[in-house]
Parts: sequence; C-alpha cells; structure tokens
Amino acid sequence: MSKTLIIGASGKIGKMTTELLLKNEQNVVALVRDKNKLSDLKSPFLSIVEQDLEGDFSNALKGCDQVIFAAGSGGSTGDDKTVLIDLWAATKAANYAREHSTKHFIMVSSIGADDPDSIDGDLKPYLVAKHMADEHLINSGLNYTIIRPATLTDEKASLAVTTERPKDSDKAKISRENVANALLHIATNSPNSNRIFELFDGDKPIKSAVK
Repeated sequence: MSKTLIIGASGKIGKMTTELLLKNEQNVVALVRDKNKLSDLKSPFLSIVEQDLEGDFSNALKGCDQVIFAAGSGGSTGDDKTVLIDLWAATKAANYAREHSTKHFIMVSSIGADDPDSIDGDLKPYLVAKHMADEHLINSGLNYTIIRPATLTDEKASLAVTTERPKDSDKAKISRENVANALLHIATNSPNSNRIFELFDGDKPIKSAVK
C-alpha cells in the first residue's frame, strides 16, 4: 500500500487531511515540529516524525510514494519565517522528493501565487514565496499537483467546490475542510498529468470538480 508524507500535519489543513486519510485507511507519515499536537490521533496507519522544517528533514521522505506540503509560516510570523517555511522548506521538500524518487508531490499554495505583482500590501511577500516555491516544483521534474485555495474560512465542509474563480470577489473563499477533502481525493486518485488550479467553495462535487 502507498504511503503519504504530510508536511505540516499539525496545521489546520494538514491535520484535517491527516485525519481524512487515516479514516480511509491510508498509510500516513505525519511530519511535525511538536508531536504532542497530534496526541489525539490514534491509528495503526499513522507514524509521526518530529523534525524542524528549518533543518534537514530528508529522512522523513524515506519509503513515501507521495508528499503533501501543507506547511505554512502562519499569519502571526514575520517575513523571515515566510521565507524559511513557505519558500525554503517547500523548495527543500521538492529536492528531497526528487532524491527519493517520490511519485507525486501535492503543493498547497495560494490564490495570487501566479502573479504576486498584482497584489500590494503585507500579503505580497507571502505570495512571492509561494510563487517561487511553485516554480521550483514545476521545474523539478516531479509529477505534481499545485492547489491554490482562495481565502480560507472555518466553515464546515460542503463537499462542493469549483476551480473557476467567481466574478464576485466576495465569493472567492473556501473552507479549510473543503481543501482537506480535495486533498484526500487527489491523494487517493493520483493524476496522470501535472496540474495547477485555484479552488473555491462552489456547487460541484469534489470528485468531478477536481478531476
């Protein structure tokens, strides 16, 4: 059976995705800085690796067929952590995946990462980091899926999404649970071609919207 490494498994989306994969009896390696944050997860399909993304975490990829990079520096940190986690750790993860001949790399990016210059303000350094990490993955030679979620909310999963950007910018949002369920679908239905798409709450079942 395949094994998926989730980088950032104690974050909101990362933990939701970990739980969903475990419920579907998928082998998961959860990479976290503090394993106590996953103390409530008990499963024979789970193994936890405790490492800092600012260091060398290459051993975590050993034996993993697939990687989900769901780590993020968080909104309360400075630009230094954005560079170290959202850019540098993501870049290292892709390098490690190539070294370990990982079959599929799933990157949780962000809406706006395709064109950071279209955004002004405090969010721009984050989008630049995401853009550069995405570009590195695209050029890595790995099979990849890059998801660019819209503004994240804590709403319950509707299990209905769209990859088409709404004309009304106020509707350009998506629940974290919907993102996690989309990641579950992608992780258990590995694509035959590389893909990049934005993701929003919508009206299509995840399995048809995220083909």
